[in-house]
Amino acid sequence: MKPIHLFLFLVPFIPLISCAKHEKNKVTYITQNIIDTVLHKNPYEVTFDSLDTDFIENSKSTIEKFYTKRFGNNYSGSFLVAKNGKIIYEKYSGFAYKEKGDTINENTPLHVASISKVLTATCVLKLVDQNKLTLDQEVKSILPTFPNTETTVRMLLTHRSGLKNYAFLAENKNIWNKRTPLTNQDVLEILANKNNNILETKPGTKFQYCNTNYVLLALIVEKLTGETFDIALKNLILNPLGMENTFVFNDLNNKDQVSQSYKENYKRTAWEFLDQTYGDKNVYTTPRDLLLFDKATYSDAFLSKQIKEEMFKGYSYERKGTRNYGLGVRLLEFENGKNYIFHTGWWHGNTSMYVTLRDEQVTFIAISNKYSRKPYEIKRLTNEFSENFSFDFKD
Repeated sequence: MKPIHLFLFLVPFIPLISCAKHEKNKVTYITQNIIDTVLHKNPYEVTFDSLDTDFIENSKSTIEKFYTKRFGNNYSGSFLVAKNGKIIYEKYSGFAYKEKGDTINENTPLHVASISKVLTATCVLKLVDQNKLTLDQEVKSILPTFPNTETTVRMLLTHRSGLKNYAFLAENKNIWNKRTPLTNQDVLEILANKNNNILETKPGTKFQYCNTNYVLLALIVEKLTGETFDIALKNLILNPLGMENTFVFNDLNNKDQVSQSYKENYKRTAWEFLDQTYGDKNVYTTPRDLLLFDKATYSDAFLSKQIKEEMFKGYSYERKGTRNYGLGVRLLEFENGKNYIFHTGWWHGNTSMYVTLRDEQVTFIAISNKYSRKPYEIKRLTNEFSENFSFDFKD
């Protein structure tokens, strides 16, 4: 993979398009304080403003034009835009498993690569809310064989642990036989081996995006819950939210039972020894399920106000700029004090992007299983729904 406390904006008039160039197209909707119905399966009641019919139709038209121009007819994957918890536009196309003729629809789980980190982090944060651990607790106090006493849970969440990427460590034939699938426990054992140099930098001193952090976080969830990560994820997030088309892939013996990964020409990407680790990747889900999750994050009953304040702020300021990382989410921090919150994903032919605009309560999700950078294009829609972020996107 390369490269919410509930905000209630009960205002009578919300612009369709906030960019000055679209001022003449603005429409309004009336606040009605209705209870959202899409979350009927979970206990986290969320209140959103209702949307005016004209707003919805004008937004659909804008998004349709965008989709046609940026995604076109050769896209294999899913695409969804929602505001105030309501789906405004969604589209599904291509094949989940081309050789079997399995097409992609709204219920087809696709590999979201590093967007998995958002769910892994949320599992950890829910355990913090339950007083099962603290953010600044030493990793070694939970995983005794982990060798470094300086590394904390917060450092793993924010990619400030200084650890080397386990994939690079496993490339060394003296450390791992690539004919054998690597597991999360194997990663921990590699780190615990005193003969292996596992640090790139001193813990806590520098941001360095590293999948090892989230493999360890999944192990921490397992240790504290006494359950395998897939079951813990179900109990903490999936079942309460009714995310019925989401699961963790953790067994290569089942590789023919899930959607496949393809190159641009629909040639299937080969599975490899790194395809069994989870926490950093290997969550399969749908845009509708991710929307259920996104909506729940507006509820203080799902995640406390305090933990969301920790989640949605940056932790790395060694270098100037807007780019930063929170607890399981990427951030762009702007001078106006607004944070653009998102996460991207890339693993084999799977690419994905999830954007959540908290003040505007708008969600963008795109997932593809046939290699394409098109999912990352959804950020171009931001200017159509918010005046807080001004991106100069060139054609």
